Amino acid sequence: MGVNFGAHLRAQRIARGLTQAEVGGHAYSPSYISLLEIGRREPTAKVIEEIASRLGTAAEVLESWDYGTEPEDVGWVLASLAARQAWDMRDYAQASHQARTAAENAWAAGRYGSWWDATYLQIESLAGLGEFAQARAIAEDLLCHPLAASSDALAVRTRQFLSAVCLGLGELVPALAHAREAVQAAAVLPVGSTLRIAALRSLVAALAESGCLDEAWEHCLVLGEQISEETPGQIAGEAEWVIGNVAFLRGDGEQGTRAHEHAAALLSPANDLLLWARFNKASAATRLSGGIIEPATLAALERAEIAYSIVGGRRAEQLELALVRARWLHLNAQHAEAAAQLEQIRSESHLLGHHTAAEAALLLGRALTAVGRPDRARALYHEARAGFLRAGLPEMALAAEHAAAGLLSRRRRALATASPAQP
Repeated sequence: MGVNFGAHLRAQRIARGLTQAEVGGHAYSPSYISLLEIGRREPTAKVIEEIASRLGTAAEVLESWDYGTEPEDVGWVLASLAARQAWDMRDYAQASHQARTAAENAWAAGRYGSWWDATYLQIESLAGLGEFAQARAIAEDLLCHPLAASSDALAVRTRQFLSAVCLGLGELVPALAHAREAVQAAAVLPVGSTLRIAALRSLVAALAESGCLDEAWEHCLVLGEQISEETPGQIAGEAEWVIGNVAFLRGDGEQGTRAHEHAAALLSPANDLLLWARFNKASAATRLSGGIIEPATLAALERAEIAYSIVGGRRAEQLELALVRARWLHLNAQHAEAAAQLEQIRSESHLLGHHTAAEAALLLGRALTAVGRPDRARALYHEARAGFLRAGLPEMALAAEHAAAGLLSRRRRALATASPAQP
């Protein structure tokens, strides 16, 4: 395998934010992983199986990295390297294009494991662009491929990805279904494996977004038991992140703070500033949803704003962050300022998932109610209700309906009070 295998190993390790020590675990030293990456050691079948587990993929994919110098290999190898370089530079459009080219050429050369690898990078790049519908369609095709049927690891990765893109689209029912399937498929994997942790994390996230907080917390407890000293830092940090989210949403500020402090220690902004921005955005959002208005919440919000100002990110993510800021303003009785920000968000709500757009409409309705514009607020409550129903959130739809009914009730009382007394 040599240099070819080593180059792919290094690229995949860096893409997942893992150190050489984390890839090797207790089984192999960092120096051994380094020798593999520079082509000074040849991996055995046992080594491949162990590394595949740490990378969260299938041994078949790693075995496909053993390509020769045949003419048919040149096209997909060069495109694959270009795709990975574009991904590292966050040029998702170029990464998607090159990954698709690499996948087509690998398929033509009969390198099916490499085809899988390139196609998965393509859908990740599409998700990075916010092209969730297209990414989902390709991922569904991947799930039907015999490689996924024969590999629990590949099935779990694909189900987990599908859950994430459905969340991005605001389609919570299929997001939850895919996450449950991922956890079920991961049950056969070793306890503490990165894929098993990732599958549980996806399920917790989908349950939390769906408002199923008690069930989400039950899975948080299982997730916490999966984390050990061997768990790669980024994987452990992301797990603590979602555990903290659920704790805050359940009103347990102490547990939420503890989990997010652990996450912050594991997710370094120096390693991945965009991930750091997303973490702080989520931390601020879930604190506010749990009614926690304190300096630590504002600090998380400001860290996210600074990080996004540097890395940019998708417009949808910027709007989601603006929504967090608007909620902060509203909860601090700055209703006019919140309404102005929410009007801008609503003008671009087509970029958001159904549930997020509905949340923005509901919050705008509340802000307008607070500044004395009940007629416009009522229309927004009805819009929010429709959006929540479309997203599969009947309880939130009911909350929007109650808000509209409350306005109508107040109007009737005001009319009754203003009417002259009957003789």
